[in-house]
Amino acid sequence: MSETLLTHRFDPTILREYDIRGIVGETLFEADAEALGRAFGTIVRENGGRKVAVGYDGRLSSPDLAAAVERGLRAASIDVARIGRGPTPMLYFAVYHLETDGGIQITGSHNPPNYNGFKMMLGKRAFFGRDIQRLGEIAANGSYAEGQGAGHDAPLMNAYVARILRDLSTDKGLTVAWDAGNGAVGDAMVDVVGRLPGTHYMLNETVDGTFPAHHPDPTVPENLEQLQRTVREKGCDLGFAFDGDGDRIGAVDGQGRILWGDQLMILIARDILKRKPGSTIIADVKASQVLFDEIAAAGGRPLMWKTGHSLIKSKMVEEDAPFAGEMSAHLFFADGWYGFDDALYAAVRILDILGRSGESLAAFRDSLPRVVNTPEIRFPCSEERKFAAVNEVKQRLADSGADVVAIDGVRVNTEDGWWLLRASNTQDVLVARCEARDEQGLARLKALLRDQLEASGVEVPAEL
Repeated sequence: MSETLLTHRFDPTILREYDIRGIVGETLFEADAEALGRAFGTIVRENGGRKVAVGYDGRLSSPDLAAAVERGLRAASIDVARIGRGPTPMLYFAVYHLETDGGIQITGSHNPPNYNGFKMMLGKRAFFGRDIQRLGEIAANGSYAEGQGAGHDAPLMNAYVARILRDLSTDKGLTVAWDAGNGAVGDAMVDVVGRLPGTHYMLNETVDGTFPAHHPDPTVPENLEQLQRTVREKGCDLGFAFDGDGDRIGAVDGQGRILWGDQLMILIARDILKRKPGSTIIADVKASQVLFDEIAAAGGRPLMWKTGHSLIKSKMVEEDAPFAGEMSAHLFFADGWYGFDDALYAAVRILDILGRSGESLAAFRDSLPRVVNTPEIRFPCSEERKFAAVNEVKQRLADSGADVVAIDGVRVNTEDGWWLLRASNTQDVLVARCEARDEQGLARLKALLRDQLEASGVEVPAEL
């Protein structure tokens, strides 16, 4: 460990709620990675641990940042298992498979190529919120554990792929298009697809941190256009897309229509509830009311919870829930899996469900109750103002006697449907969404939301 890193201050913008993320060469440097490794290693040592798995995604800066993290970990007397390049879920899998005391993935997720960052596990739990702030305190004080750990290569791509495929119980072959978006899931996707029955077409499977084809975020419709064209041209039954680090999934049916995370959750929840009736299924406040209603209709206990993958994972453990998810298409399986979000595993589970049922994804989509809704609308609001604005709206609604769910911002139920306003935990934005039974109702919901934003002096986004 170099003397200049005995105490270290991170740029305050990079220590976020669920991870650490910055712009390489501007707010994030190798010195930050080394200090982070040593601070995280100190916390692992405090918890009686000695071994941490380290992996990295396909970004150009990731190998050097991984090496710096390892230097820091080893300087805190931590042994490092180097799992190499792969998706974030492979790092989560490594913590279980290798029985390590924690894990660090170097990843910029779905952010632009010049971004990078870190996602962490302490033991087998999510590492977020106050944990991340403590890393900054340890580094600023230089209060590190000391010693010298060892490092060794621990490749586990084959074990990871084999474990994903273990839960495929049908040999019915479908015709499927797969778009890795040049993200970190590419190598694992190729291995998985090569062992599946059916006919498969792979797109952008080569890992390339410049993302030459399109941005690796499957929740943005334009990023799915290449997949949609392929599905239509090749006559596929369905198609899958993945984000930059492989923990979020996108899907289109055989007609090229997009299915969002909350719609995929209905397909999966119904299947799980056949085997585990009465189970709690968790979804975030942005999810469609159709999802909560369909969970109940299938014999489950729907639970609405806060947005945020770390918050959802923690709630799953608390509720002993076999399945959870977010509208943003993080899908978490504790049924047959380890409780974390893995888009490649989710894709295989969906293929298994369709293969066993004989139902097409298009037919499933057509069977869902029809509603009209906005996408997730994100619009600028300063860090200082965003939470205050939501609290003002909450107070006005309380005074009016509105039907409000306030676990994460405000989700307001009316005769037309519901509307949502919440502050993002990770960006200087407010998030809104509306859902109604028809276009007229949607217009009324938008008007109610506009009125509240204007009353708090917040500029109304064009989508509303």
